[in-house]
Amino acid sequence: MTHLLQTEALVFLLLVAPLCLYVTWTDLSQMRIPNVAVLILVAIFAVAGLFLLPLEVYAMRWVWAVVVLAVGFVLSTVGPVAIGAGDAKFAAALTLFIAAGDGGRFLTLFAGVLLASWMIHRVARKIPALRSATPNWVSWESGKLFPMGVALAGTLILYLALGAAAI
Repeated sequence: MTHLLQTEALVFLLLVAPLCLYVTWTDLSQMRIPNVAVLILVAIFAVAGLFLLPLEVYAMRWVWAVVVLAVGFVLSTVGPVAIGAGDAKFAAALTLFIAAGDGGRFLTLFAGVLLASWMIHRVARKIPALRSATPNWVSWESGKLFPMGVALAGTLILYLALGAAAI
C-alpha cells in the first residue's frame, strides 16, 4: 500500500484548494455542488496524476473512485438524508487524491472535520451578524440537512496539507 508523498500532496494541494473553497461556498450558499466543480477536480487529477504517480497507482485510484461513485449513488437514492447526489459525485472525485495506504487516515480526518464543520455551521447560523451578511444562503434554512461539501472539501484540503507538511 502506498502513502501520500510530500511532492504529490503539495502539487495536488495547490491545484485543488481553490476549487475546494469554491465548493464550500456553493454548498453553503446554494446547498449544491456544481457538476462543473466535480469535472474540474477529475480533470486536475487526470492530468497532474499522470505526472505525479506511477501508472499502476494512477489506474487503481480510478477504480476506487468508480467504487465510491457507485456506493454514493446507492446512498443518494435512499434520499437526501443519507447523502446528496452532488456530495456522492464530489466524494468520488476526491477519492482520486487519496493514497491507498491512507484510507483510514483520511476517514479519521473526515470524521473530525465533519463533526467540527457541522457544529460550526449550527452555531454560525444562529449568529444574527452572519445571517444578515449572508441572507440568501440556503444552508441556513436547511433544517436537518447539512452542506456535506463543506466537510468533504475541508477534509481534502487538510489531508493534502498534512501530506505536504510531511506530518
